[in-house]
Amino acid sequence: MNVPSQSPSEQFLTLEESGKVDAALLTSPEKFLTRLTISSLKLLKHIAQEYGVAVEDLTSEQVISWFEKDSKIRFEQGIEAAYLKW
Repeated sequence: MNVPSQSPSEQFLTLEESGKVDAALLTSPEKFLTRLTISSLKLLKHIAQEYGVAVEDLTSEQVISWFEKDSKIRFEQGIEAAYLKW
């Protein structure tokens, strides 16, 4: 899996999205969960695209497998070669 580097907004919230979450009438825990959910949706879209399926058709096994592959890339080739940069 050769993944091109992505901008932070592809993986995390854009400044605009973050501002919208900040402006929402939510508690701090709700804002955290909202940010996590938006970031997760972006990641699920990326995973679905790699598998050539719709997000709603992704299986738990595919998500786990994708994380295993990305982790292996990070371990073998370094963090810059992996999709997730953590």
